[in-house]
Amino acid sequence: MEKFHQEPNIYVGEVNIKVEELDRAVTFYENIMGLGVLERTVDRVVLTANGTTALVTLEQPADVIPLTGRHSGLFHFALLVPTRGELAVFLRHLIQTNYPFGAGDHNVSEALYITDPDGNGIEVYWDRPSSEWKWDNGLVEMATLQIDAKGILAESDAPWNGLPTSTIMGHIHLHVGDLKKAEQFYNDVLGFKTVSYYPQAAFMSTGEYHHHIAINTWQGVGAPTPPKNRVGLNNYTLVYPNEALRQSAITQLEQSGVPLIQELNGYLTSDPAGNRIRLVV
Repeated sequence: MEKFHQEPNIYVGEVNIKVEELDRAVTFYENIMGLGVLERTVDRVVLTANGTTALVTLEQPADVIPLTGRHSGLFHFALLVPTRGELAVFLRHLIQTNYPFGAGDHNVSEALYITDPDGNGIEVYWDRPSSEWKWDNGLVEMATLQIDAKGILAESDAPWNGLPTSTIMGHIHLHVGDLKKAEQFYNDVLGFKTVSYYPQAAFMSTGEYHHHIAINTWQGVGAPTPPKNRVGLNNYTLVYPNEALRQSAITQLEQSGVPLIQELNGYLTSDPAGNRIRLVV
């Protein structure tokens, strides 16, 4: 994998989601996704691919309600595997377990899409070399085409042993109620740059990645923030390469009047759609 998820870039680290039944969710994330348990309490489980780095945290609120209605929140979080061969292993695993999935060739990447038992969206993908990406006037060319499934499967016949230890959080894709307002927030306040557009969607990154964050209004313009106890996104982490860059974002948040809470391990804020973000270094 290339260097889009390390200094000097800002990127997504960990995603925290709410589920209805923690045991059911853990079974899925272990058996279908191939992640391992890093930490566990009565109502919270931290999942990892390499045994040390938290990728996904599952939480079961005491008064949890299912994923219903049109709201802002998680469209999907995306786990990035290092090679097309690793994607082949995961694709064959989905076929063999008969787990339903979708797929798309996005020019810059090839992706598989599934949902967990609670309806939380997940993407697993690999990136084509950035030297093959096509840019035009500052925007990277992306599309949604049919994947070459046979070509992917031909890359590897290795057995399924879970996601590779080098799997990282590649990006997050969010529902928002106001596309322009959210786009301005991520670019002007948090330090990203728009690098692609799609109908009712915008894609933003740092370091000329195809996207670390995507936003859309596919749940409807004006989609409200969901109830706090509803299944879906709890928060996600943005990793800043140094304190100076994070402090710049904090200053912009304060000047913009955006609520900001200092915590032990970072600062917690929200985008205009109510998607909660933890800023860490």
